[in-house]
Amino acid sequence: MSQLATSRSAGAAARVLTIEDAARLTPEQTLKELGSTNSGIATAEAHRRLDEVGPNALRTHKASPWPVLWRQLRSPILILLVVTAGVSLFLGDATNSTVIGVILLASVGMGFSNEFRAERAAEALHSRVTHTVVVLRDGAECQIGVADLVPGDVVRLALGTVIPADIRLLDSDGLLCDESILTGESLPVDKLPAPVTGESALGDLSCCVFMGTVVQTGSCTGVVVATGGQAEFGRIALGLGERHPQTEFQVGLKRFSYLLLQVAVVLTTLIFVANLLLGRPLFDSLLFSLAIAVGITPQLLPAVVSTCLAAGTRVLARRQVLVKRLVCIEDLGDMDVLVTDKTGTLTEGRISFTTALPVRPEITEAALFTLGLVATEADYSHGVVSSAAQNPLDAALWEAPRARSFVPADHHRLDIIPFDHRRRRTSALVVGADGNRVLVTKGSPEDVLPLCEHVPKEVQALLDHEYDAGSRVIAVASRTAVGMESIDSADERSLVLDGFLVFLDKPKSNAKDSLLELFDLGITVKIATGDNARVAEKVCRDLGLKSGGTLTGAQIDAFSDAELSAALGETGIFARVSPEQKARVISLLRQQGRSVGFLGDGVNDALALHHADVGISVDSATDVAKDAADIVLMDKDLGVLAEGVREGRRIFANTIKYVLMGTSSNFGNMFSAAAASVVLSFLPMLPGQILLNNLLYDTGQLAIPGDRVDKEQLLAPSHWNIAFIRRFMLVFGPISSLFDFATFALMLLAFHAVPGEFRAGWFIESIATQTLIIFAIRTRRVPFLRSRPSAGLLWASLGVVIVGVLLPLSPVGSVLGFDPLPPFFFAALLVMVVFYLVLVETAKKWFFAREFPVPVSSRLRGNSHRIHRRAARFSVPRPLVPR
Repeated sequence: MSQLATSRSAGAAARVLTIEDAARLTPEQTLKELGSTNSGIATAEAHRRLDEVGPNALRTHKASPWPVLWRQLRSPILILLVVTAGVSLFLGDATNSTVIGVILLASVGMGFSNEFRAERAAEALHSRVTHTVVVLRDGAECQIGVADLVPGDVVRLALGTVIPADIRLLDSDGLLCDESILTGESLPVDKLPAPVTGESALGDLSCCVFMGTVVQTGSCTGVVVATGGQAEFGRIALGLGERHPQTEFQVGLKRFSYLLLQVAVVLTTLIFVANLLLGRPLFDSLLFSLAIAVGITPQLLPAVVSTCLAAGTRVLARRQVLVKRLVCIEDLGDMDVLVTDKTGTLTEGRISFTTALPVRPEITEAALFTLGLVATEADYSHGVVSSAAQNPLDAALWEAPRARSFVPADHHRLDIIPFDHRRRRTSALVVGADGNRVLVTKGSPEDVLPLCEHVPKEVQALLDHEYDAGSRVIAVASRTAVGMESIDSADERSLVLDGFLVFLDKPKSNAKDSLLELFDLGITVKIATGDNARVAEKVCRDLGLKSGGTLTGAQIDAFSDAELSAALGETGIFARVSPEQKARVISLLRQQGRSVGFLGDGVNDALALHHADVGISVDSATDVAKDAADIVLMDKDLGVLAEGVREGRRIFANTIKYVLMGTSSNFGNMFSAAAASVVLSFLPMLPGQILLNNLLYDTGQLAIPGDRVDKEQLLAPSHWNIAFIRRFMLVFGPISSLFDFATFALMLLAFHAVPGEFRAGWFIESIATQTLIIFAIRTRRVPFLRSRPSAGLLWASLGVVIVGVLLPLSPVGSVLGFDPLPPFFFAALLVMVVFYLVLVETAKKWFFAREFPVPVSSRLRGNSHRIHRRAARFSVPRPLVPR
């Protein structure tokens, strides 16, 4: 509820006005209470109010280092190790305490650096995205950012607009709003300016529109009553907090963390108890057990994921793809159905007028063309008509050579009924040069022909011929309008069909290749178009796209949800569909568990963009469409979109590489350490050495986000499979342990190693095997021969191995608790590494040759996801101050 203290005049008394109060007032009274007028407020007053009530924002995209640092520090294991390092220092073991402290600082520093850099990238990304609204200030229309909206502003809203605040209507034209995000009701709500009476619930305030809801049809003008957290939607969004609900990807990470926690608890407990039973000191046993727990945990997993996402946005930016939020990349990779319009996607989008086809002898081609011109929405009274801001068909008419001979003075227009997506036609009342008044209607043949009398029988055959040729056809009809001064939709009757205007939009030359790319990625492409079904089918045939069936808008309306849902699987084309029908199709596809992307660029696409899992638009789209989209393509090219899908899947694939490698190698090493600690009379590796090993290993893996991914890993959306990860860990972990035990035997039996030598030998072998194994685990193919790693990963891994080998041999080695090793050890190490890689490669072929059940993925996007997604548009790059 708004708590704006309105200033009707200097020194006027303040009053609290709520949206419920405004609903019971007339429009004039509401304006007076808010200190506004039909022409809006002054810019200076708007700035004053903005300072008073704050921005119209629910979120901040400011990257702050403190939450990132807190996420690094709040690990319970990390806290325990900090405590034990302090206790170690207190007990006089300064060396071990210092080593642990330095390693922990380095680990936290690396994680913080990578995550904060990713957050800064997300902030820069968000700051590039602007959401605007049309307001009246100083008596003139202007566009401002939604965050700058204040109570008292008069705004104008059109089809597809997300309503930017709680608003009291001043006037409306056929206004219907989708308020499901607030009320849960799927049916649109009629909105009229008349005040309500009596006690009314939120959904009954028919003269108000609410922040976060969507204009489904019509347009309106209204005055802002409440903004930001004072709006109804704002209170709900703020109640959910800043944290976005977890995606399937993030839930998978959480489940994976639980798996590691279970393994760590079991291993740590067993090691701790075993060491106590063997009579080892309590503190040493505890510290070693905690180090084992840390060692099995991929501490840099959040940093790897964040780096993957940030790297993905940079790659897509180079391909001219603007991603509004990092999580959209995951949604894009998860997409398995793409619903797209036809114009500009499958076709060139350059619509050209080809011919006029009169159906009456007394109508010439020139006369028919002129009737088409006067029934456009362009204002030709000044003589010069620009094709900008016109629909493509009207623009094509004015760009045709015949338009140059049009004489505006001979066709004075008295009134016009603009095009809307329900009527699908435009009508104009025109006075000709002879003084006669004519009503001219132009629109889709299916909607114009029923309004005509005595339609010739050959008309349908003529239409079918043009449709089968892939032409777009507009019907033109007229009738005399003696004495009429204005018109409304009821006057569109008793028309006489004059003929058809024919247009052509050729299929894109590269559309076929782009469709094949999407098909190879496992994405089903469905077409939703306002065009005729025959035209859409012709384009699909030309491009080799199997439609599987066609449904028209009329057929969709005749189906129940259950019937339409059953028909969606086979249907590939939805023709002559309205914005509401597109949105309904997408909603039902999502209910079937499909991850749906929608690509559209027009005002009539905004509703579908809001309903899709990932809304995609283009830079040349209408402002409403770009505002509704999650991803904006600088070029309307399905090939660019396919690259975006591959990038989303590449991120998941690289994250899984880190997970599989970390769990198998870490589990193997920690299992080896657990077994050795029970058998040996000394600890096989000191806690600081275990942490250093883990830190070096993780450092090399920070190059994984830039690694190449095999083509077969991109052919379908991937999902978390904890059972698969567990099996992988239990197969490849023991292989790692097998070579650890071989190292133990070598050090004890061949070299009769003392503890310092033993620890140095195992440290080097462990670093070498678990770092180099990435080259086998990163691919199901033969590494290097059939799958090459990225240069960054190759050199990072080799660098870690070199550092790991040299560190125990350096002067720092003695400080870390290492003793020098005999030269023969390194020859033996080379042999063991080669055998290890060969054995892993053999086991890998056996493992992946088996069939593993794929878990059924559930859609995790509920209403809270929609609220957070919608709230993201009300965001500012600075901390929000509660008011």
